[in-house]
Amino acid sequence: MARYIGPKTKIARKFGEPIYGPDKSYEKKNYPPGQHGSSKRRKKMSEYGIQLQEKQKAKYTYGVLEKQFKNLFEKAANKSGITGEILLQLIESRLDNLVYRFGIAPTRNAARQLVSHRHITVNGEVVNIPSYLVKEGDIVGVREKSKSLEAISTSLEGRVNRYPWIEWDAQKMQGKFMSYPSREDIPETIKEQLIVELYSK
Repeated sequence: MARYIGPKTKIARKFGEPIYGPDKSYEKKNYPPGQHGSSKRRKKMSEYGIQLQEKQKAKYTYGVLEKQFKNLFEKAANKSGITGEILLQLIESRLDNLVYRFGIAPTRNAARQLVSHRHITVNGEVVNIPSYLVKEGDIVGVREKSKSLEAISTSLEGRVNRYPWIEWDAQKMQGKFMSYPSREDIPETIKEQLIVELYSK
């Protein structure tokens, strides 16, 4: 698949923030990559360039491919409400993202792998599609045979319930997607309005 699997610090430096989480390498070199990365004399980016960079940042952050991202935008645009906010809510409702939010996996990449390898269920049924959109009230859990996996138990040990739109049951190793999150509850520093402006051209 056309998914980025290269150095994560390089991407973080490109966007000027550690989009993949705490990164010691980024802290040492928190300037753009390349031969002239640390130089202060850089070309002023055009309006289109700024908008495109914001879309790429969102794609890299959530691990969403171009076609998937465009489909989600079109779905958001057809709903009533603020398009940018609805777009982020739809991305947040992806199964791989929720597995990460619940703490079942330490990263979105790891979450995607758990889903693909059939370790995750939705309402008791195994779902192996990372882009599957979970609906309000759906129960996301760990498959019975997979509950003893060390990778999952280790990740859950360090779990902190930071998100008001999800509810976790540690005994059953399953969580409920309570509702779509409001914009202020989504921690990612994505300027979604720039993405809307880009697609509106």
